Formats: sequence, structure tokens, C-alpha cells
Amino acid sequence: MPHPATAIQGTGGAIAPHLRRLLEFVEPDRDDVCLDVSRGHGPMPAALGPQVRHLTAVDAMPAPADPAPGTSRRMATVEFGTGPVRITDGDSPPPTTRSGHATRGAATTREDPRPRTLDPDRPTIKADATALPYRDNTFSLVTARFSLYNLGDPDHVLRELLRVCRPGGRVIIADLVRGNLAAPDRDRIERLRDPDHPGTPSIARLTEMITSAGGSIRRLDVFTVERPVEPWLAGACDDVTAERIRTALVDEVDGGPKTGAKPRIIGGELWFTQSWAHVAAEPIP
Repeated sequence: MPHPATAIQGTGGAIAPHLRRLLEFVEPDRDDVCLDVSRGHGPMPAALGPQVRHLTAVDAMPAPADPAPGTSRRMATVEFGTGPVRITDGDSPPPTTRSGHATRGAATTREDPRPRTLDPDRPTIKADATALPYRDNTFSLVTARFSLYNLGDPDHVLRELLRVCRPGGRVIIADLVRGNLAAPDRDRIERLRDPDHPGTPSIARLTEMITSAGGSIRRLDVFTVERPVEPWLAGACDDVTAERIRTALVDEVDGGPKTGAKPRIIGGELWFTQSWAHVAAEPIP
């Protein structure tokens, strides 16, 4: 049975253990020139920035409609100086839309609720993740956390992340997955909650996508995460749907049909399980 763990102090404030796990997997270096691509403002830039030489944060917009013939969707190049984890709802993955210790196992944490802010001298760039405004081989470290399926076609996004990464650099993808032997029925409640949910890839599918995009897999960390149900259900399309999901999960706890979410009662609250993966890839020259 996993036991709760408190957030631990790190550079720039308290960092929850599941984010610390990702930072240890990333293995940031003081000489790294880093690009973080996300939808909205995630915690990675604030946590990673103090540990690298330079960090650029991209708040990626959904891919626009196809450009007119003869025009490029890529924005002008941006110039810059080169100077089961158990979580509460403080840092859950964003809703999906169409538009160092790599150990396996479960862990637990209570998320630090305090907001983290970026250095005001490090502005966030608005850009299309399928057409990043950077030259080839610009960054030694590229990160995308819970963003791959929110930023446009994931194959195009992966190609862009690998394109802007230097030879010998690394691209770190952190996202939801399902086990290779897990039934795709696990996505039934995800699609019930969000009809536009694109489906959770298997671990094999995620790594296959990365290699097909031109990356070589270097390291992999797969682990289970337990989350409280109610904050997650707050993102359901309506209250009736949320109640249907809640009922299905409670029924499973009581011995009813399995949903694949492995729900259980913790401290009087209903929790469920997801699988997360950290993948480190290197662009193939």
C-alpha cells in the first residue's frame, strides 16, 4: 500500500515528488539550452529553468487551419540569447482535445498548491507546436509534459520537437499511457468524460510514434498514478455524465463490472488510477 509523501523543497520552491521524479529523469545540465512546449502554463519552466543555462517556454496554440497555397505555417524564427505517484488536483494533466530515477512502481504525493511564476525576463512564446519558430538543431534539451495530444497532430508535433533538438541532445516526453496488455476499454470512461478524447496510447504505440518521427529511444520510465476522482470529474462535459462515471467507479469498488480505472476508497474519497510514462529520445542524425 503506498504511503503519502509530502512535497520536497527544490530550487524555486517546493516541488512535488512526481515532478521531482520527472526532473531527475530529465537530468538537466547547467550547459543545457532548453525548450519547453506545453498547452498553457505548466510547472516545468519554473522547476527546470534554474537548472539549465537558458530556457524558452512555448505556450503552444492549437494548429491553425491549412495555410493558403504557397505560404508557410511556420512563424518567423525567434531569436534569443543563449546566456503510483499519488496526486491531488494541484497539477493534473490538462484536458485532451483533438484540435533520474527511472524506476517502475507506484508512489504518492500531496501537491504543493502555491502557484509558480516564470522569471519576468523569460517571456512565454506563443507558437504552433506543429511548426515551431526555431531553426534546426537549436536546443540541447526539449521537453513536452502532458502536451503531445493537445497541440495538434502528435506525429507532426514529435517531428518538430526532434527537428529543433541538437544531435546528441534529448527530447523528453511525459504523458499518459496504457500498458501494452491493457484493453483499450480503459478509454471508455475517458471518452465518456470528454467526447473529444483521442484515446490513450499504449506504451508500445508511444515509443513507435517517436521512432517513426526520427527519434531513438534512450530511456523509459513507466509508473502508476492515483488521483482523486472529483477534481477529474469537474472536467466532465456535464453533470449527468459525471454522475454516470462516478456510479460506474463506485460499482466497481463494490465488486461490479471493471472500468479499467482501478478505483478504490482512500480516506473516504474515491480515487482512480492512471499510468504515466517518461520517455527520453535522441534525434537520429
